[in-house]
Amino acid sequence: MKSRNIWLSGHLVIWLSIGLSGGLGGRSAFAQAPRSPQPDARPDVPAGAARAAAATPTPAPPPTSDVKVETSVDRTAIWVADRVVYSITITCKPNVDVLDDDLAREKLKLDGLEIVGTETSAATAPDGTTTHHYRYTLTTYHLDTPTLTIAPLTVRYYVKRPGQRLQDASAAGEVAVPGAAIAFRSMLPDAQEDYALRDGRPAQPRARLYAIAQPVGLGLVVASIVPAGFWAIALVAERRRRGAHKSIRQAREQERASLEAAQSLDVTTVEGRREAYSTIDVVVRAHLKDVCGVAGPSLTPAEVGPALAGDGARVPVEVVTALLTACETARYAPVEQLPSAEACRQALEQAAQVLAAK
Repeated sequence: MKSRNIWLSGHLVIWLSIGLSGGLGGRSAFAQAPRSPQPDARPDVPAGAARAAAATPTPAPPPTSDVKVETSVDRTAIWVADRVVYSITITCKPNVDVLDDDLAREKLKLDGLEIVGTETSAATAPDGTTTHHYRYTLTTYHLDTPTLTIAPLTVRYYVKRPGQRLQDASAAGEVAVPGAAIAFRSMLPDAQEDYALRDGRPAQPRARLYAIAQPVGLGLVVASIVPAGFWAIALVAERRRRGAHKSIRQAREQERASLEAAQSLDVTTVEGRREAYSTIDVVVRAHLKDVCGVAGPSLTPAEVGPALAGDGARVPVEVVTALLTACETARYAPVEQLPSAEACRQALEQAAQVLAAK
């Protein structure tokens, strides 16, 4: 029994010594073990720099541009004297505008191109957005420039404030306007052996309705031509009938009838004498044209004599000249210079003698 107690006591002392040595060793190891870095720690950055970086605010995203620019050309290739339109569209937010002088035709830098014309316009939307349109019509007359270019532009824009003119405002920024390049050639591909300009397939047959419509249409055209032909024939016949010359006998009968009507007038009045002389003038001139073949209606009294000289003097030239002169005096002279009634009766008799001449 005594030996058993001694054995238990020995084992208890051994276990206590092992436990004490293990605990001291564990504490020592815990004290010497390096601390694991914290998630927010930065071992490679000094503490002062880390604090300064933490104090610096994160930069805000850049603001949306106040001006939007779009450019375009209506064709990508031109030949000599062709026209190409270079368009610039600038959209400004409310209270923002661009300086038009930066878009003047003098500011456009061209290589191989020339400005033919310019057009500008502006429109404001209900929300205050302003859209400017600039159109430059360009052409070229050079043969030594394979690529025609339009250089980029820099346009200033301003923020408008109440009561401030745009000229007095300082520029709020600049916006770049892209240029353009235009080929100096045909738009067909270069070095191409064949150009398929026509489809090799045969034409499709027409529908039955269209096939029937062709002869019907031709018949209607022919039917419309026939009345037009009859109308043309009738018109030509009418013109020939109107243009046919009267016979000398018919002309003499009409002239005598007109003269007899004039002899029945009351020549004691001014109006009667003027009407009688007017009838004499018309009858004598018509007689010269129809019987003598002289352009009587278009000749003056002084020109009638030389015209009748080649007619074989079938009519008394002196009488005709005197009659026509008296007729002009009676028709256009004042009342006090109007020939008397007796002179008018003698003029009617002389006119009858002219008409009776063979």
